[in-house]
Amino acid sequence: MSRFERMRGRLRRAYESGRESVRLSRAEPAGEPDEPGVATPAAPGPVAPPAATVVGAEPPAAMHNSTVSRDDADVPHALRLAAAWSWRLIVVGIVVWVLLRIVGTIRIVIIPLAIALLLSALLAPAVGWLLRARFPRSLATGVVLVGGLAAVVGTLTLVVNEFIQGVPKLTEKSSEGVRQIQNWLKTGPLHLSDGQLNNYIDEAQGWIDANTKTFTSGALSTAATLAEVLTGTILVLFATFFFLRDGSRIWRFLVRLLPVAARWKVDDAGRASWSTLGAYVRATVLVAFIDAVGIGIFLVIFDIPFAFPLAALVFLGAFIPIVGAALSGVVAVLVALVDSGPIRALIILGVVIGVQQLEGHVLQPLIMGRAVAIHPLAVIIGIAAGVVLAGITGALVAVPLIAVLNTAVRRLAARTVPDTPPDAVVVASQAP
Repeated sequence: MSRFERMRGRLRRAYESGRESVRLSRAEPAGEPDEPGVATPAAPGPVAPPAATVVGAEPPAAMHNSTVSRDDADVPHALRLAAAWSWRLIVVGIVVWVLLRIVGTIRIVIIPLAIALLLSALLAPAVGWLLRARFPRSLATGVVLVGGLAAVVGTLTLVVNEFIQGVPKLTEKSSEGVRQIQNWLKTGPLHLSDGQLNNYIDEAQGWIDANTKTFTSGALSTAATLAEVLTGTILVLFATFFFLRDGSRIWRFLVRLLPVAARWKVDDAGRASWSTLGAYVRATVLVAFIDAVGIGIFLVIFDIPFAFPLAALVFLGAFIPIVGAALSGVVAVLVALVDSGPIRALIILGVVIGVQQLEGHVLQPLIMGRAVAIHPLAVIIGIAAGVVLAGITGALVAVPLIAVLNTAVRRLAARTVPDTPPDAVVVASQAP
């Protein structure tokens, strides 16, 4: 064997040994040193002299596995990580801002569609019952929608009629109650003067006006004209009808627009979110009904005026968790104070507090369950953001939206395989 062949064999063995040491070092945990005596020669080819052999040259900086150039290696790793997070968060913030602007621009369409989704989730079980009774799908949807609309219109008619009949009496009682409160503030332990009392009244009136404008700004801007109200109502009715009748077909069409690899994951998350929305709406209606009946019974027992309208107000207020029920209870207490005096008002206050405690600690955990359990802080933040963005309507849809997003994100982030196999979702999504 010639000298050249022996040299080539040594280089080949050294190259293979180097590749093996690199492979072992990658398999070992980070930070452990390589085996002593194992060399890692460079790949064959022209080898440039190291920079350290040149007089006056500094050794090159250590390259991190996340860097692509010498300039990146000179930047501290923590700063590079913070910069990477920063520009990604900026991009996400811009996307969210653009989405909010788009939603704000077309809110006259978004808000009716959101209300239609809530109504569809509430009425879907009734449509299912009629379908199991061999009703045609269109007829079952129409019967449920007309029945629900008649119930709402009838309830509102009763509430409005009772309010109209009792307003004159309540106005007289209110004036008398306000005078009693003013006399107590003057002669009671506070000993307020007329000037101080007027200043406090003006400040309270200004605070109420400011907060009322803030709270109802979204609703007033959405329903600025009668035409917009009629358009929104018609859109809610039509969207609810088609969601109830063709909801599955609409969802399959939307899933079919996605890449095949993502369909089964999105389909699973969407169906789980719809189940969460239905459970939330039905549980909220049941809890609101129990609250209204409980408070309404005591209003009737103590002969408080507007018992039925106040019970209806409690029912509607319960759709805004925590905040709505408390505000509607305060209205009932104020009516009792004005009409029947402080003793009955305190009794009604105790009833309202007891019902709220029963709702928060027993009814909601028992009826809603863990599937739609949301932390109270998230509820408060969501309601505040909904009021700022869309007024009363935003407060109504904020919490169910949070519940749906919570379920969707959990399902998308889960690594478990859903019950429906990917092939079945692909085939279903391609159906007409």
